Amino acid sequence: MASLLQDQLTTDQDLLLMQEGMPMRKVRSKSWKKLRYFRLQNDGMTVWHARQARGSAKPSFSISDVDTIRDGHDSELLRSLAEELPLEQGFTVVFHGRRSNLDLVANSVEEAQMWMRGLQLLVDLVTSMDHQERLDQWLSDWFQRGDKNQDGKMSFQEVQRLLHLMNVEMDQEYAFSLFQAADTSQSGTLEGEEFVQFYKALTKRAEVQELFESFSADGQKLTLLEFLDFLREEQKERDCTSELALELIDHYEPSDSGKLRHVLSMDGFLSYLCSKDGDIFNPACLPIYQDMTQPLNHYFICSSHNTYLVGDQLCGQSSVEGYIRALKRGCRCVEVDVWDGPSGEPVVYHGHTLTSRILFKDVVATVAQYAFQTSDYPVILSLETHCSWEQQQTMARHLTEILGEQLLSTTLDGVLPTQLPSPEELRRRILVKGKKLTLEEDLEYEEEEAEPELEESELALESQFETEPEPQEQNLQSKDKKKKSKPILCPALSSLVIYLKSVSFRSFTHSKEHYHFYEISSFSETKAKRLIKEAGNEFVQHNTWQLSRVYPSGLRTDSSNYNPQELWNAGCQMVAMNMQTAGLEMDICDGHFRQNGGCGYVLKPDFLRDIQSSFHPERPISPFKAQTLLIQVISGQQLPKVDKTKEGSIVDPLVKVQIFGVRLDTARQETNYVENNGFNPYWGETLCFRVLVPELAMLRFVVMDYDWKSRNDFIGQYTLPWTCMQQGYRHIHLLSKDGISLRPASIFVYICIQEDLEGDES
Repeated sequence: MASLLQDQLTTDQDLLLMQEGMPMRKVRSKSWKKLRYFRLQNDGMTVWHARQARGSAKPSFSISDVDTIRDGHDSELLRSLAEELPLEQGFTVVFHGRRSNLDLVANSVEEAQMWMRGLQLLVDLVTSMDHQERLDQWLSDWFQRGDKNQDGKMSFQEVQRLLHLMNVEMDQEYAFSLFQAADTSQSGTLEGEEFVQFYKALTKRAEVQELFESFSADGQKLTLLEFLDFLREEQKERDCTSELALELIDHYEPSDSGKLRHVLSMDGFLSYLCSKDGDIFNPACLPIYQDMTQPLNHYFICSSHNTYLVGDQLCGQSSVEGYIRALKRGCRCVEVDVWDGPSGEPVVYHGHTLTSRILFKDVVATVAQYAFQTSDYPVILSLETHCSWEQQQTMARHLTEILGEQLLSTTLDGVLPTQLPSPEELRRRILVKGKKLTLEEDLEYEEEEAEPELEESELALESQFETEPEPQEQNLQSKDKKKKSKPILCPALSSLVIYLKSVSFRSFTHSKEHYHFYEISSFSETKAKRLIKEAGNEFVQHNTWQLSRVYPSGLRTDSSNYNPQELWNAGCQMVAMNMQTAGLEMDICDGHFRQNGGCGYVLKPDFLRDIQSSFHPERPISPFKAQTLLIQVISGQQLPKVDKTKEGSIVDPLVKVQIFGVRLDTARQETNYVENNGFNPYWGETLCFRVLVPELAMLRFVVMDYDWKSRNDFIGQYTLPWTCMQQGYRHIHLLSKDGISLRPASIFVYICIQEDLEGDES
């Protein structure tokens, strides 16, 4: 792939022109538009910029950090400047994680198109790289950084500087001996392939070599049978067949002769261990593997709070970008706070604060465009409506006209249901969650307002399950019916709420007696946590037939998050997160929804779906035996620096393992730290955990830089569900605070799960 990249760089016309460089306007705001000269570097992996054509340049971005390229018409910022700058000449570079977009305007439509095509080609090439190709590219990047005078060669002095940048503290004599051994041309410098050989000598994995030799009869290769023994005995892949082992050899063995002889060399063995097949996350859990035909309330649903915010809740920016990012990461429930806006157009923002405002119709258009790019399963619009009657009508019109057939505006097939439909039945449909008028109110104002007639199935749904109005609904009704004053809620908007009618929660008994499967209650985190402690089993049973949404406390003005695990333990389906805020809580949320194709729906364990469940999250008795987890933390590879500005500093890494589940299972342990080695630290320590309810447990691996003076600094993390964990010798590929890959940074572990012989515990 690296050679494919080089081929493209020398033949593709767009890339050739990008390497020559050209001026473009970098746009940050309506008042900040600066001319900059952008140029694709010869490595094809970085774009640099300068103030003048021949001025000193500095890195702008790396291709590996780019998520996608957007046309100028899809840029919120550029659209706001459409009168000043031609949209056809603009485009947006969107990055992974929470890094701000880069909006650029070229001098012509042709130049903009050329950059968009070229950048997308490079992004596609990087995305399709395998582990070895990414490693080659990573090495090439380091070579570029270490080759200070850019002459394509590295002196020993440059290599020493590079080792510090790469987190390596090494004896100077030993480093020089490796340098001389790699310098086959005896030029006193290292060039391309020589540097690769130097790196290989530097990264020799003694612990992997030892493992390889323990299964290899001659220490040189693993035969098909030897590899099969390794897969069954150590990797606990009991059902592995000779055919499957042969497939792995064919895939990971680099030499053609090895493939022909059905043997795995040391390089092939390491390649397997670093691949997705050798990953801690079970590849079988990556595609959609769960039953998607059960009612919506049987699933955990990836949900966002104040989705429009990209900052805090007091004076942060509101942007459609919040919806784009949430939907692209698999979020299936987004929140829309709607208020009266100027010129009769409703706006979205955090009411009674200094947060900026965006048009409701722009939010709806964004949802229509991005709803199903990541997942085909239904998207829920959680409406918090604070608008006047007239602007509610405008809202209803925008929802109907912009969403079109995507919007679910009647019950499925006009059939009177007895339970919520399934994600499968609702594929590519958008549902509105919100307040709904009672049937009586709908009929009373329908004729007067000339609203479209209610569908027969919807009338039947409301009439069969008529309930007494909740306190807010009572306020919607006129005390004097003769006056026929308009209710606060507009029938046109009310009629778009089908299966997700918002109702106030009073008690579990009241819900059981008065509410129905298509009604949903929202709980603040404080109230939900109190209910779990006071009536945990009742909450579990409530969530077997009705949806619950939990939202962060209003005191979280900094848009911080709670731990969603505590709410999932009670079966709460829609645990809304401030997705713009990185940290432990979002790591748990991202890790949980990484499974099942990242589709945003995860089937709850059966004891959280049984309407007669006896499960209590505070006093759990698992239907299965408890399990004991042994984790041997073996080694680390190419850990990044915490502070890249400190050339001389090397990290002192330690590994912390955290388990989140029911309260009795929540635990943490950590290794000792390794002094001055972020490149290939070795720990060789075993940690042990006993877990009562593994079906709800999440594991988080965190690598920290030990600091005896203050708290340890974060280096990287990886979080996954217990049920998606593979046993045996596994690599854990680390992610940044923003959830972005830190490849090739990883830790190497051995995982062993034992059934607890002591039996169940309460």
